[in-house]
Amino acid sequence: MKTVLPIRKILKLRHSILVLGTILVAGAAFPASAETGPATLSKERIGEIIASPDRSAADRTNDIRRKPDQMLAFIGVWPGMVALDLSSGGGYTTELIARAVGPTGRVYGQSAPRSPDRAAPAPAAPEGQSHPTAAAPGTVAAAPAAVVAAPAAVAAPRPAGRTSAQALAERAKNPAVANMVAVVQPFEAPIPPEVASNKLDLVTLMFNYHDLGFLGVDRAQMNSAVYAALKPGGMYVIADHSGRSGTGISESGTLHRVEEAFLRKEVEAAGFKLAEEGYFLRNPSDPRDKNTPDPPQPKDEFVLKFVKP
Repeated sequence: MKTVLPIRKILKLRHSILVLGTILVAGAAFPASAETGPATLSKERIGEIIASPDRSAADRTNDIRRKPDQMLAFIGVWPGMVALDLSSGGGYTTELIARAVGPTGRVYGQSAPRSPDRAAPAPAAPEGQSHPTAAAPGTVAAAPAAVVAAPAAVAAPRPAGRTSAQALAERAKNPAVANMVAVVQPFEAPIPPEVASNKLDLVTLMFNYHDLGFLGVDRAQMNSAVYAALKPGGMYVIADHSGRSGTGISESGTLHRVEEAFLRKEVEAAGFKLAEEGYFLRNPSDPRDKNTPDPPQPKDEFVLKFVKP
C-alpha cells in the first residue's frame, strides 16, 4: 500500500529542502569567522599605512629596501593583535605593526639592557647599500642580474647614546602609535610578564637573529620563551641576511649573516613548525661572502613564518 502525502506537506518539505540548501551554499561561500579567524589587512589598507603622512623621512628611506607592503602582507597582520617585536632597535618595524594592529591592538618593542662592560653594537655598515637599486613600494624593482652600482639609500642612524627604549618612547608620542610599549629585558627572557603565557598573536625578529651569535645570547632559551608566550596558532616571523651553507651563525659578527637552515633548525627545536617562506627579499646572485655584496646588489635575505601548533 502506497503512502500518499497531502499536497500541503509536500510543499512544506520542498520549502525546507530549499532553505537547507541555501544555508549550505551560504556557509561554503562565507565560512564562519571562528573557522577562518580574524580578517587580515587588505592590500589597500596596507598601502594607506605605509603612505601615512606622519611617518618619518628615515622610515620612508628604509621602505626602499625593506618592502613593508610585502612584509605586512606576508605576516598577515589584523587589527587588535597583541605583538612583540624582538630586538626592536630604532622601532621601524615596531611602528609599522603598531599602525597595522590599530588602537585595539598592542605592540611591545623589546631591547636588551645595555651591559656596562660592552659597547652598544654598531649597525652592520654600510647596511643601507645592500639594496642600491631597490624600487620604492608599489613599483617594480630591477632583476638581480641587472643590478648596477648606484647611489645608496642609507637609513638614518639613531643619535649616539640614545637607547632603543628611548627611540620607541619618542615614536609613541605620536597618537597614531600610542599602542606601542617599550620593553627592556634580556633576550633570554624577552617577554613582559603580563603576556608571557599564551597571550601573544605575533612575534617578529627583523634582521637581528644573527646578532645573537656574537652577543652570546642563549637562543634556545629565547625561542622557548617566545613559544610559551604565543597563543596556539601564533606566528613567529624572522627575517635575516642569508649566510653560506655550512657557516651556521659563525659569521654573525663579521659578515652579519646567518645560515637559513641553521636558524630554522634552532627555531623548530623549540616546537615551532615552518608555515611559509617569503621570497620578496631574495637575490640568488648575491655570493653571500661579504657584508655588502660585491658588485653592489641587493643582499640575499630570507623571511620565514613559523607557527606554534
